[in-house]
Amino acid sequence: MIGDPLASSDGDDHLLRKRMALPIFASDALSSVAYAPQELVMILLIGGISFLSFTPWVAAAVVVLLVVVVLSYRQLIKAYPSGGGDYEVARKNLGEIPGVVVASALLVDYILTVAVSVASGVDNIISALPVLHPWRVELAVGFVILIILVNLRGVREASRAFALPTYIFIGSVALMIVVGVVRWIAGDAPVASSAGYTVEADSLGQAAVILLVLRAFSSGCSALTGVEAISNGVPAFRRPKVRNAQVTLTVMGLTSVLLFSGLTLLALVTGVHYAENPCDLIGFDCADQPQPSLMAQIAAATFGGGSVLFFVIQAATACVLLLAANTAFNGFPLLGAALARDGYAPKALNTRGDRLVFSNGMIILGAAAILVLVVSQANLTTLIQLYIIGVFVSFSLGQLGMVRHWLRELASLRRGDAVQAGRPVADRRDILSGLVINSLGAALTAAVFLIVTVTKFTHGAWLVFLAIPILSLLMVGVSRYYRDVEQEIAFDDDTHFGASGDLAIVLVGRLQKPAAKALDYAVAARHDRTIALHVAATAESGHEVQEEWTAHGMTVPLVILESPYRTYATPIVEFIQKYREKHGATLVTVYLPQYIVGHWWESLLHNRRSRRIAAQLMLVHGVTIALVPWLLDSSELIYGRRSRPLPGQQRAGERV
Repeated sequence: MIGDPLASSDGDDHLLRKRMALPIFASDALSSVAYAPQELVMILLIGGISFLSFTPWVAAAVVVLLVVVVLSYRQLIKAYPSGGGDYEVARKNLGEIPGVVVASALLVDYILTVAVSVASGVDNIISALPVLHPWRVELAVGFVILIILVNLRGVREASRAFALPTYIFIGSVALMIVVGVVRWIAGDAPVASSAGYTVEADSLGQAAVILLVLRAFSSGCSALTGVEAISNGVPAFRRPKVRNAQVTLTVMGLTSVLLFSGLTLLALVTGVHYAENPCDLIGFDCADQPQPSLMAQIAAATFGGGSVLFFVIQAATACVLLLAANTAFNGFPLLGAALARDGYAPKALNTRGDRLVFSNGMIILGAAAILVLVVSQANLTTLIQLYIIGVFVSFSLGQLGMVRHWLRELASLRRGDAVQAGRPVADRRDILSGLVINSLGAALTAAVFLIVTVTKFTHGAWLVFLAIPILSLLMVGVSRYYRDVEQEIAFDDDTHFGASGDLAIVLVGRLQKPAAKALDYAVAARHDRTIALHVAATAESGHEVQEEWTAHGMTVPLVILESPYRTYATPIVEFIQKYREKHGATLVTVYLPQYIVGHWWESLLHNRRSRRIAAQLMLVHGVTIALVPWLLDSSELIYGRRSRPLPGQQRAGERV
């Protein structure tokens, strides 16, 4: 399922062209237009049908923000093309704590991106096939597993798999928008199935109206999710990387603006009424059927509910929403690798798998997303409240970092530091334009962050505000740990390793072939002194081993240690310590016979005592453990089988 391993030298062959990078990195941003208008309309409808008149103004504000953010990230890609994105910008320009906060926010957002995208995709599938509603959670989990497997095959294979659905979605939705607008202009405006439903709205005060509009705006801002993904994925582009990434970002932004605006317009033209609680729609049978998505209602009104194009729209929307999770499966592992390189995450996240992708990060992301889907029961309305908080945390701090970057560049240009240091000097006009764009981006994204916080905090977003500090503290803790270990193991000229003797100890339970093999290894190594050691839990076992030793004429001296309390490691440790006290700083090598088995259950029957002994002896200074393997017949199942290896076995040096 994963495919044959790829050599490291094949990496350049798997870099992405612009047309293949778009479905990989922009599927989240493009797919968000499928649910952003829906969330916008849903929130406004809480105040009543008359509140839908705010829709054009709220949508226009979202479009303006989207354009500014796209322009801002073009600057970020140019200044920081290494793939760290907002995290790298914040860490280098604002300091360690803002950097890890941005990283934590992005990691949380990537997990929620997978959960929201998959839940939204399942929603659209259920809208077309309501009979699948009882299996909502199972479908969501299955799709996450499928996306993990596709991504583990590698970036190039994933782009091939995801390109066609993404472009079908763009083309089919664009066609639907054109047809709907043309019909509207011709006087035959399509009518949604929910257009006749009304809602009972409570009277709202002026403050409540403002909060409702702001909440609708914050929900509509979900259309901005995924914009940052390209800045994190610049290393995956073909050369010229910066230029290709900027062009892809621009195409993504323009497409998102057109699709978002078109769908919002058609939602108003067709009269879509989408409620947070379907039972609030007067006339809708909420007990026997799920509420169709906004996309499904517009498609049915434009092309007809049973038409081929309706099902094409639904299938393409479901596919691209499911594939939107793929953006996170590219961004999360790349960010995890950057954090691991900087010491803020386990180093395993910076290890490429057999297919040249950061597979550990992909598996962690998938497992976390599945957990979120199961806990939330794949409910889109619940998940969307947790969404975009992390996005705007990273947006705001990233843009502030870019402002700081341009101010430094401007000061450096004035002083001539760059010229003296021999590094490229940015053009003053470029610096000033970047400063203006990123200042505007910082101001707008910070304002939206405050709006999103106020309007979503009590609706579940507090969980995100709890998760981000916890992750940040963990990252700082990991960094401090790695720093302390580096200081501890750093080489210096004052520390010297030396030994005045060389002792080999062969642990013998009974005189059997594995013990004889260990003795042979020890003798062949030509230590200064070699002894066999038996720990006797009972007097009988000690006498039995001594008799066997004498009967077979063994020339290696046998030492028997009594253990009245039936412990094994403790007497050996005491013997070694006493020997070193008597003979000085002796290097002690302990030979431990160990069975190699073919069945997993055999591991439960063998080697338990030797592993415990080895674990305790490794804590003793001057002791080295030498494991001497003895292959039981069942080991042929491992060493003789011809089946394909599991992912990572060959890289790990395992024989297959």
